[in-house]
Amino acid sequence: MKKYLTCALLALPLWAATNATAQSAAYPAKPIRWIVPYAAGGGSDFLARTIGQTLSTQVGQPVLVDNKPGGNTALAAAETARAPADGYTVLSADNGTMVFNPALYKSLSYSPTKDLAPVTLMGRFPMILVVGANSGIASAQDFIAQARAKPGSMNYASAGAGSPHHLAMELLKVQSKVFMVHVPYRGAAPALADVAGGQVPAMMVDMAAGAGFIKGGKVKALAVANATRLPQLPDVPTFAELGIKNVEAAALVGMVVPAATPPDVINALNKSVVAAINEPGVRKRLIDFGVEPVGNTPAQFAELLRNETTRWHKLITDLKITLD
Repeated sequence: MKKYLTCALLALPLWAATNATAQSAAYPAKPIRWIVPYAAGGGSDFLARTIGQTLSTQVGQPVLVDNKPGGNTALAAAETARAPADGYTVLSADNGTMVFNPALYKSLSYSPTKDLAPVTLMGRFPMILVVGANSGIASAQDFIAQARAKPGSMNYASAGAGSPHHLAMELLKVQSKVFMVHVPYRGAAPALADVAGGQVPAMMVDMAAGAGFIKGGKVKALAVANATRLPQLPDVPTFAELGIKNVEAAALVGMVVPAATPPDVINALNKSVVAAINEPGVRKRLIDFGVEPVGNTPAQFAELLRNETTRWHKLITDLKITLD
C-alpha cells in the first residue's frame, strides 16, 4: 500500500503540469468576459472593443465587453479579483487602477499586486496641455508665466480627481513651480467644454478625448507630456523641448486577470492579445483614435507598473493628495 501511495504522490507534480498544459492548450474554450471600468464610449471602452473584436476572430470565441464604471475603477477591479482565475474574466486596468488608487485611498476593496496579475500593456494615451482657443495664451511658456505671476489665481480642469489628467497637471505644477487650483469634473468631455468656453483656463487631456476639440479649433494644444512629439500633433512641442524636464504622463491601459490565473493561460492570452494589437488594421484604428499601441510581455508590464508606482506614489505623498 505504501508503495502505491508513494508512486501516486510522485505522479502528482507530473499530473499537475500535464493538466496545466492541457488547460492552456484548450484555452480559450468558451467566451471571454472583458470588464471595462468606465462607461461605454470612452477611450478604454474603444480600446477594449477594437482589440476584442479582432481577438474574438483570432481565438474563435466571443469576447464580451462588460462596462462596470464606479469607485474610480475599484468596483470593476474588485469584481475581477473575485472572479474564477481561469482566463475567462479579464479587466482593462489603467494606472488609476494599478498605480494611483493604493496611494489615494486608505483602504481599497482589492490589491493591485495581490489580487491581479498583468497580461500586457495595450496602449498609452499621452497627456497634452490645452487652453481655450480664445484664452489669449500663446504658448506653454506664456501659460506658466501667467500662472506664476498670480499664484493660486488660475484654475485647471481635469477628468476627475485622481485621474491621469489630474496627476499630470500636478506633475507639471511641481516641475514648473507654479500653484494652480484643481477643478475636477465627471469626465473629460464636460471639462473640455468648460475650457473651450472659457470657464476654466486649461487642462491636461489625452488625444483620444481631446481630438475633436483640438481639430475643431475649440482648444489650443500647447505642449505634450511625452518623450517625443505626437504624430497627430507634429507641430506641438514636448515639455522637454521647452526646457521643462520630467513632465511625462499618460493614461496607461493594460489587461489584467485574477492573480491565481495559471501562467500558461496568461501567456496564451498575452500572445493572442498582442497579436490582435499588432494586426495592421487594429493598429491604424488605435493610432487614428489617439492611442499609442504597445503590446508587451507580462513581465515587462509588471516592471512598468513597479516603476510607475515608485514615481507617482512619491508625488501623491509629497503633495498629500487623498480621495478618502
